[in-house]
Amino acid sequence: MGYPTVFPTGVTVYNPEKAWSGYTVMPLQSLGSLVIDMNGNEVRFFKNLHGFPTKLFPGGRLVSSTGSRNPKYGLQDQRDVVQVDWNGNIEWQWNQAEFITDPGEEPQWMARQHHDFQREGNTVGYYVPGMEPRIDGGNTLVLAHYDTHIPEVSDKYLVDDVVYEVNWEGEIIWEWKCGDHVKEFGFSEAAFNAMSRNPNYRGGSLIDDSPAQGDWMHINSMSVLGPNKWYDAGDERFHPDNIIMDGRETNIIFIVSKETGKIVWKVGPDYSSTRPEHKLGWIIGQHHAHMIPKGLPGEGNILVFDNGGWAGYDAPNPGSKDGTKAAKRDFSRVLEFDPITLDIVWQYTPKEAGFVIPLDACRFYSPFISSAQRLPNGNTFITEGSDGRLLEVTPDHEIVWEYICPYFSAMGGAMNFVYRAYRAPYEWVPQLPKPVETPIERMSVSSFRVPGAAPLGFQSEVTIEGAIDGFSSAGTCVAATDE
Repeated sequence: MGYPTVFPTGVTVYNPEKAWSGYTVMPLQSLGSLVIDMNGNEVRFFKNLHGFPTKLFPGGRLVSSTGSRNPKYGLQDQRDVVQVDWNGNIEWQWNQAEFITDPGEEPQWMARQHHDFQREGNTVGYYVPGMEPRIDGGNTLVLAHYDTHIPEVSDKYLVDDVVYEVNWEGEIIWEWKCGDHVKEFGFSEAAFNAMSRNPNYRGGSLIDDSPAQGDWMHINSMSVLGPNKWYDAGDERFHPDNIIMDGRETNIIFIVSKETGKIVWKVGPDYSSTRPEHKLGWIIGQHHAHMIPKGLPGEGNILVFDNGGWAGYDAPNPGSKDGTKAAKRDFSRVLEFDPITLDIVWQYTPKEAGFVIPLDACRFYSPFISSAQRLPNGNTFITEGSDGRLLEVTPDHEIVWEYICPYFSAMGGAMNFVYRAYRAPYEWVPQLPKPVETPIERMSVSSFRVPGAAPLGFQSEVTIEGAIDGFSSAGTCVAATDE
């Protein structure tokens, strides 16, 4: 699909009567973190707060990171996790995972955090009625990296995922390593063979002459289940303390027992016709899989941004000569599904967006990053991350708010991507008066013109005589005015 070089940015649609209004926070690539209101007014910019992601907490606090490691030595590693007040003052900071001595860099402690973290009191990192994250204490779950060799995966050098539980004093009181559970994921022999040959190499010759790392699982989301109806009904797999994660490179969503560390529930990596997961369709390269918390519409269901794109390990095929990134799809889906029956309860796909599958399905498509948040009124707040588009849609799939990020970076070309955005209530930022909410009507793209272009409206017309199948015998061709 062609991509326009000129298009509107900022808020392009806003219906205050149907939207769940509040403040939106987002990281802006290498710039910092931005908070906007529903009309796109930039109410606060936190320079050099490089969230992966950035989350807005009560009292106008943000939890984020102050920067990242040199990517030559560790792709996507953040130096720390910090909580700052509305004025940018650091109230809490943690970096005590590993002491890093990269060549040519200042030796320092780092968290090596990536993709997610959660603060005690809230399971998912976004607003849930009656579930406020702690701001003056409590533990923090941190998704991070460590370097290792895992013979079951490959003889190559790997970067693995680890979850730390850190108390307010900065002590690690619990940890879970993905590489300890390789045999529990259900990989086929073909998948193991592909993974052994190429465990998702990142870095190295791709950007410089440093050693390549195999980011074999690439977990990009991690949250606690919290109270839920499944556990209340006696299903121990869904204990409130258990942790749900997803592996972007393996097409797996899974739940870990906090008590034993074992994987107690999963979907993927196989979505073929012989598997219960088949009814979901192939989930590929997904992000932000989590259980909708109790107190929100859809509570207990799994909500995930199913990116499509390319992911998974399998036998070599015409689209993958070595069996890596073996599954492909050129559009995205947001899925809400029942974790017991695996029935899809709600979805937002190109079809619901009004596009034709497969002809223009790629018009809803983010092959990397992205997320979905369930709002208290039942709407879903979606980050279509790769093209910097944020949208809020109703259960009936109506877009009631849309924002296009106006900030571009030269990283990989002119990109305005947003990793993950969150919506929070106005009262979480008491430093600001509630903003005036001004509706923004959707523009008609068929009649909108930049200044100087001819408006829709014509001074002359020419009648074409003769019948054409499917049309009237006198069709009308209009010629644009030259005024």
